[in-house]
Amino acid sequence: MKKKLLAILLTTAMVCSLTACGGDSAGSTADTGSNTAADTNAAAPADTNAAAPADNAADTNAAAPADNAGGSGSLTGTLNLGVIGPLTGPAALYGNAVDNGAAIAVEEINALSSDFKIELNSQDDEHDAEKSVNAYNNLKDWGAQAIVGCVTTTPCVAVSSEAYSDRMFMLTPSASATSVTEGKDNMFQLCFSDPNQGSASATYISENNLAEKVAVIYNNSDAYSTGIYQTFQAEADSIGLDVVSVTTFTDDTANDFSVQLTEAQNAEADLIFLPIYYTPASLIMQQAASMNYAPTMFGVDGMDGILSLEGFDTSLAEGVMLLTPFSADAKDDATVSFVSKYQAKAGEIPSQFAADAYDCAYAIYAALSYYADNNGGYNVDGVDYTELCEILISVFSDSNFSVDGITGAGMTWTANGEVNKAPRAVVIENGEYVGL
Repeated sequence: MKKKLLAILLTTAMVCSLTACGGDSAGSTADTGSNTAADTNAAAPADTNAAAPADNAADTNAAAPADNAGGSGSLTGTLNLGVIGPLTGPAALYGNAVDNGAAIAVEEINALSSDFKIELNSQDDEHDAEKSVNAYNNLKDWGAQAIVGCVTTTPCVAVSSEAYSDRMFMLTPSASATSVTEGKDNMFQLCFSDPNQGSASATYISENNLAEKVAVIYNNSDAYSTGIYQTFQAEADSIGLDVVSVTTFTDDTANDFSVQLTEAQNAEADLIFLPIYYTPASLIMQQAASMNYAPTMFGVDGMDGILSLEGFDTSLAEGVMLLTPFSADAKDDATVSFVSKYQAKAGEIPSQFAADAYDCAYAIYAALSYYADNNGGYNVDGVDYTELCEILISVFSDSNFSVDGITGAGMTWTANGEVNKAPRAVVIENGEYVGL
């Protein structure tokens, strides 16, 4: 079945044009949402597909309701897919990247066949937990059957609890805290979890001899930042990485980092690990430069997007390193096509947030295609989100199901919602991300 599905998807992808999608970069508002129509010039990258053999996939062989099953093994109907993220406010770079990335994938998928379409509705949560729950309820009222989101961790923790009670399937591109998925079988991550990011960063710094002495600055009021720091420190202790300074801040004090930087400098740290978002990271870089302190700055996925921050002098980020699942300068056809389309749509190089969202839409499409192929076809029209939730859980939890995307090849998921894929390291050179 895997070979059959791959052949079908590859064949349909080849007949579509690889020209860039047009359009603007404006995000939709929470009141109106954005509905993405088919783009007949879009194409699915040949290697961004999913498949798995049906023979050993007992969990995905449950019979579909009679009015939704077909004999051809094909996926049909229109899926209502929601997106929740900060389209405005301090984290808008993340939310708009996710919105644009998902929209490009949907345009491509809609161009593959006249039998199956996705209607996309993006809601703004402003990186606020209460507003994110409101956005979720807006999507339920609209008729969402599955959701890509939320984008940031704190809102996603709040919404995932609601979605778990309701039995709505969610696949987040970037909310990486373990609290997002813990105890919620309907919640899956396409991003690395915080423990993986922290331990992988410590290992990478050590194995590549990037520093003799390391300082850490993290946000102890933020679950994302704290979770990554904790696993970074544990791995650093295990492998003997010398962490000479650990300082913190909160959302309310994220405007002056002179104390933290002075302690790191006095401890002679030649690398600062920053498991934080790009806004405080940009201030740390500015203030370090004013102190004539020039350690290597090493971040994780939350720092991706710093080059697009309005008013930021990107020369201050020269040499900054970070672990990310996506490198925009990769030369494979799928990445080149996506980057070209994203630049045409948004006027900038896509971040890993955009790439993860793109893969999220494809992963949900691939999971439904997998289920249809194994069950004599499936029509999503009118299917309640609770039914679709159980189907998607069974597929994503199946060890035989995998997805080849632009953020990872052969991606699989554990039963607790974590994705398995290899991280990549990039460095900022001349205002661009360059893969290492």
